[in-house]
Amino acid sequence: MELMTKTSETREIVQESLSKAISYADYRALVANHVENGTSTGPNQTEALTNYTLLNHSRMKRLDKTVRISETIQEKFENFRGNHTWLIITESWCGDAAQTMPAMNKLAELTPNIDFKVVQRDEHLDLMNAFLTNGAMSIPKLVVIDNNSQEIIADWGPRPTVATKMVADYKEAHGKLTPEFKQDLQVWYNKDKSQNTLQDLARLID
Repeated sequence: MELMTKTSETREIVQESLSKAISYADYRALVANHVENGTSTGPNQTEALTNYTLLNHSRMKRLDKTVRISETIQEKFENFRGNHTWLIITESWCGDAAQTMPAMNKLAELTPNIDFKVVQRDEHLDLMNAFLTNGAMSIPKLVVIDNNSQEIIADWGPRPTVATKMVADYKEAHGKLTPEFKQDLQVWYNKDKSQNTLQDLARLID
């Protein structure tokens, strides 16, 4: 999580994006429709992106049913008295997004005080460029807005803290991420069962 000091221009970009954002349920339906049509979100249509979209649809469908939240984190969200919007920047082909968005949605469902919204990266490049990670348009990126002040108070992503360290360590040792590492990362996600993501996200409402 990074505490944000953002310009009025960035706040305007966020508000403009929010006006076009969709719910998580609508996003899941959108991805399902792309799977049915053999396509993906975004302007680039390739067999690889279509296959990733199919795989991610299965991941999200599973995680929507299996994410389990600890009693401590559940109570924290049920007792949350703020007024936030969580705006996620994503695309259907993004594996990290598929592994983390169901957890975001589960937490937002615990309280009426968090509105979880979704936008596609390549339809909102101004927004994406305001929340780069080390200069890259990495997704998913979660932007936290205080609805009372309209201030951007935090962002999170593109990966939970443990996975972020895994990626950084591997890049330092090998220079770039290999297909083998990316597979290992997905294995880690499966074993972690969203727990690191949930712990990270719980800090967003401290």
